[in-house]
Amino acid sequence: MLSSLLLLSLAATFVAAVEPYASGDTSGCGKTHSFNGLTHYHDLTSGGFERSYSIHLPSNYSKEMQYPLVFGFHGSDSIGLYFEVDTFLSDEEFSANKIMLYPDGIDNSWAGPSYANTTVEQDLLWISDILTHVRSEYCIDSARIYATGISNGGSFLDSLACDASVGGEFAAFAPASGSFYTDLEGPNNGCAPARSPMPILEFHGGNDKSVHYEGGEGEGGIEPPISDWLSWWAERNGCTTPPVQEDTFDNDVHHLTYSCAGEQGEGALQHWKVDDMGTSVDNSSEDSVPNNTSRTCMAIHGAQLHSDCGWGRSNTHSSERVDHGFLRQVC
Repeated sequence: MLSSLLLLSLAATFVAAVEPYASGDTSGCGKTHSFNGLTHYHDLTSGGFERSYSIHLPSNYSKEMQYPLVFGFHGSDSIGLYFEVDTFLSDEEFSANKIMLYPDGIDNSWAGPSYANTTVEQDLLWISDILTHVRSEYCIDSARIYATGISNGGSFLDSLACDASVGGEFAAFAPASGSFYTDLEGPNNGCAPARSPMPILEFHGGNDKSVHYEGGEGEGGIEPPISDWLSWWAERNGCTTPPVQEDTFDNDVHHLTYSCAGEQGEGALQHWKVDDMGTSVDNSSEDSVPNNTSRTCMAIHGAQLHSDCGWGRSNTHSSERVDHGFLRQVC
C-alpha cells in the first residue's frame, strides 16, 4: 500500500494534458523548523471540529526549496500514525526530498461509509484547511501535491478526485484496496473532477475479504465492482480504447494501462490486480505492523518506486513481481 504512491510519480506524465494546480501560497518558504527528519503534529479547528495531522520533513529540508507534498490517508479504525508506521513512507531511504503528511479522520474514519461520523463536505473542508495551513508553514510545490490511501482512506481519495475544488489542488491519486462507497452508478453520478485526464492508479487484491473486488455489500454500504469503477474513470478521463493488459507471475498479477485524452494521456489511468492478495495493509490496531499480506502488497507497489523514484519497500521476494520499467518522470 505504501507503494500506492507509485501514482505520485505518475503525476508529471498524467497532468501534462491539462495544466496542474500551481497557484498555491508560498509564504511558508523561508521559515526554518527544528524537527527536520522527525514527525511533527499540528492541531487545527476545521468546521467546528478540533482535528489533527502530522507532517514529516526531509532531514535536509531547505527553507528555500519547494517540495512535493504527499498525503497518506489511513483506513477505518486507524489514525495517521499507524499508516505512517505501516507504510514506512517517512523513512528517508524512500521519501527523501518529499514532505509526507498524515491527516486524521474523525473517530478514526473518513466520510463515505455508513459508519463515518463526518460528511464528505466536512472532510473536504478539512483537507482544504490543511492545505492552507501547510502552505503557510512549509515550502510547498503546489504543482506536485499527491495523495495515497488504504481501504476507507482510499475511498476518500475518490471523493477528493471527484471534487473540482479541493481535489483540483492535487496532481494525482493512488488508492489501494479502495472501498468506493460514494462512487456508484457512474460515471455521471455527480463526480466532477477538476480536469481530464485526472491521474488515477489503483491497487487491489483479488482475494480481498474486506473490500471485495467484485463489489457488493461492504462494512459501510454498497461498493462498486472494481472493473465498473475503472470503466467510469476511463470515461471521465477520455480513455476511448480498451486497456492494455499485462499478465505476469503465472497469470496471478495483472497490470492494466489505459490510453486517455491529451497528448500525454498514455497511462493516465492504471490498475494493478494481484489475484491471491488480500487487503493491502491491516492498520486497524495499535499493534499494527505489516503482516505477510501487507509485505506482499507493499513490495508489489513499492519495488517500482524504489527502482524508479526511490520510494517503496522492496525487501521481500514479492518485489520481483513488479515491472520496473514504469514511471520515470517525476522523481
